Amino acid sequence: MRDYVTFILNNEVQTFSGLAGDTTLLAWLRRTRGLTGSKEGCAEGDCGACTVVVARPDNTQSGTGPNPDGTIIWRPVNACILFMGMLEGASVTTIEGLSDGAGGLHPCQQAMVDFHASQCGFCTPGFVMSLFAAWCNGEGLQPDAIDDTLAGNLCRCTGYRPIVDAGLSLASQSLADHSLADHSLADHNLPAAELARRQTEAKLMAEIAHDQTVRLADDDSPSPVAFVAPAAADEFTSYYADNPDATIVSGATDIGLWVTKQQRHLPVMLWTGRVAGFTQTTQMDDHQMDDQIETGPYMRIGPAVTHQQILSDLALRWPDFAEVMRRFGSLQVRSSGTICGNIANGSPIGDLPPMLIALSAEVELTHGPHVRRLPLAAFFRDYGVQDRRPGEYVSAILLPLAPAAHLRCYKISKRFDQDISAVMGAFTITVTDNVITGARLAFGGMAATPKRATHVEAALAGAPFTAASFRAAAAHMADDFTPISDMRASAAYRLQVARNLVVKYGLDLNGAGAVRLAGQSGLALVADGGG
Repeated sequence: MRDYVTFILNNEVQTFSGLAGDTTLLAWLRRTRGLTGSKEGCAEGDCGACTVVVARPDNTQSGTGPNPDGTIIWRPVNACILFMGMLEGASVTTIEGLSDGAGGLHPCQQAMVDFHASQCGFCTPGFVMSLFAAWCNGEGLQPDAIDDTLAGNLCRCTGYRPIVDAGLSLASQSLADHSLADHSLADHNLPAAELARRQTEAKLMAEIAHDQTVRLADDDSPSPVAFVAPAAADEFTSYYADNPDATIVSGATDIGLWVTKQQRHLPVMLWTGRVAGFTQTTQMDDHQMDDQIETGPYMRIGPAVTHQQILSDLALRWPDFAEVMRRFGSLQVRSSGTICGNIANGSPIGDLPPMLIALSAEVELTHGPHVRRLPLAAFFRDYGVQDRRPGEYVSAILLPLAPAAHLRCYKISKRFDQDISAVMGAFTITVTDNVITGARLAFGGMAATPKRATHVEAALAGAPFTAASFRAAAAHMADDFTPISDMRASAAYRLQVARNLVVKYGLDLNGAGAVRLAGQSGLALVADGGG
């Protein structure tokens, strides 16, 4: 076990130890290194002023090290909620690292100058770094993608138009292929400084790579905080079984706020992100749940699979699912936050659980050598309470790959992007000979847990497949839910909206006209029909 962390900062190797495990990258950059280009705006991952770019080899397939083709992925992340232990083996680029060394601007910086895209300047470094990540990855700068690329960066001067124009101007300069196996980047006509930077970055990451568990802690402190990053699944499992009070960290998009906003003391944090195989998404033909063999193709989503990693696959299978995921987190958040971490968090207002429940997903739980699986709907017991035993962690989400029957997902929030839902609904039905033979209607924001509307489902079962059947079933919503009033919505509003969503679902499926929020252009209007 190593008691120090090694990573790359602006193409220079950094090694440190004796640091509190809850130290954030932003605090370290500004206070220890004096790199103040990354700004603190919100300290909760919302505004993007602290955006930096973290590069890692793409281990999403093999899970055991860099892929044979040496692919590297550059991700924009919020430094304000990223713990220092999460940087082991990675390469971090800040705004200070973009210069060519002779004072020349990087193309992403020059584009901001050319289009007069900086006003007060506070948010500018974060915007530049988001553009830089997209430029490096060769995606996200096209007209249909640039808004999403920049959605996690807030401009207090509301000068978005020139910033978007700057991003669009970079599209022709970005790369689609970043194979580093033979360092053949010279074939891509990169600026000499950028070519040298990427070659050095790849070389240094290969040099510092290792397979040891890392522990970072301020052991001499009166209240020490340890950050443990196992490299192997059995090490992670055994450590958590022996230390059930440890706080499991995946993307830190929520736990980071426990530290920065709530000032919570977390004596031991255990990170999933370094474990070999945890970033994998695999397909399986069958699995065992209790004493029964469930057949049919399943997607097994590992503990460290991020939202962004799986988004494109979800979009191909279930467009509504992917569209809601795009809305409930910025690119910075989606690049860090994980599917399993979201489920383990157990929030009653989370958008992900209702969608997974509607798709009959299951959760896999591991404690030492023991593994059990149960329907995701049964995992949530009460407010803040899940069916998870001490030392047991969410080791996978199992998502059936059978075609979803009429999946629709509806997110109701005050703001379109990156807002907590007042009501979230995800619905599927099966229809045979124009009769509804089954229904799964799951809601978030309506109860202490994500929950199915079982009375509404029962009213739909056996009913004709008509809009009138959905109107009649929606009347049973009060039998399923007694929502609360809070800052996002009143109880009466929530109940009425939930009813309306069921009616909207019926109108949508019956071609009576509805607005769909999934499609190539983001908003696609289906035939108007009085919905």
